[in-house]
Amino acid sequence: MHIPDGYLSPATCIAGYAVAVPMIIIASKKVQETVKVRNVPTLAVLAAVAFLIMMFNVPIPDGTTAHAVGAVLIAILLGPWAAVIAVSVALLFQALLFGDGGVLVYGVNVTNMAIIMPFVGYAIYKLIAGDSHLTSPRRVVAAGVAGYVGLNVAALATAIELGIQPDLFHTADGTPLYAPYHLAQTIPAMMLAHLVVAGFVEGIICAGTVAYLQRANLPLLQVNHKDVPLTEAEAALRVKKRISPWLVGGIAVGIMVLLTPLGLLAPGGAFGEDAPDELPLGDLGLNAVPEGMARLNGFWNSAVLNGYDFGGDAPVLGYLISAVVGILIVGGFVVVLVWGINKVARKPAATDPSNTDDAAHADDAGSRTG
Repeated sequence: MHIPDGYLSPATCIAGYAVAVPMIIIASKKVQETVKVRNVPTLAVLAAVAFLIMMFNVPIPDGTTAHAVGAVLIAILLGPWAAVIAVSVALLFQALLFGDGGVLVYGVNVTNMAIIMPFVGYAIYKLIAGDSHLTSPRRVVAAGVAGYVGLNVAALATAIELGIQPDLFHTADGTPLYAPYHLAQTIPAMMLAHLVVAGFVEGIICAGTVAYLQRANLPLLQVNHKDVPLTEAEAALRVKKRISPWLVGGIAVGIMVLLTPLGLLAPGGAFGEDAPDELPLGDLGLNAVPEGMARLNGFWNSAVLNGYDFGGDAPVLGYLISAVVGILIVGGFVVVLVWGINKVARKPAATDPSNTDDAAHADDAGSRTG
């Protein structure tokens, strides 16, 4: 789902930024309301997990690849606005440092994976979970279905964005300027990959995590479910000493880092994204790479670990280093960003003498969450 530069027209890219930028600004304001100081490390870990999940590109027949994202899981645990921030940060550094996804199309990628996916998935989760209690199996099912549907809706949006390019942007003789695939090709290719493989992976990640938290860390599951009353059994479970969630999370992240080289199994990128020259030009009725694609595809060429490797000399080591570098940068950036947002948001209340009640409330909340 990481669209590279050159596959979408500048007009489409501008439209993507027109959607993404206001949503990120709103999310920056909302996140200080929904993610308290004590939950910032959790958001950072989840952002790093999303980064790692997206490194696992699964090969699909016909040269397509697919991957899970983790956006719906973040939305379930900390809310969809937190997911907007976390996934947007992960996508930003994937594009800048690793060349995974374009810089010009960053707004479109954010729209698909950091906005459409978590909000659609969270709506599905809320609809299916209903008023069930926090440890109900119904919430596990809801999380699984939400992950599956959220990912596939995002994949469909990507397929449509790619598929409309040759009809909207072409030369006088009809030659595509950007992505040369039509809807009849992009929708089947994208949806087969995500309906059959990646969607189930996303669903299993969401369902499995919720099921685990129901038994091992109910307070974390309760962060975004404050309106769900606890039963007596759940209240007892909430205070029961369990294995440290940080230990479990650290082990899970460590295993994911070690497994990231599995992403090397994917034989090239979907739709020729790794190298436009590899497009089946003859099958597409083209004599050369589309003009706009050739011009814009190399727009950003400063990725330090382009393709998560060292140019093929040590691909496994490159993947491992990329995973470690990615989780440190993405996680650290989220911590700094959200703490900064919370600090700026508290300043007016603390300094405005006409708002002493709000200031006192903010200070009280800060003492409880710190």
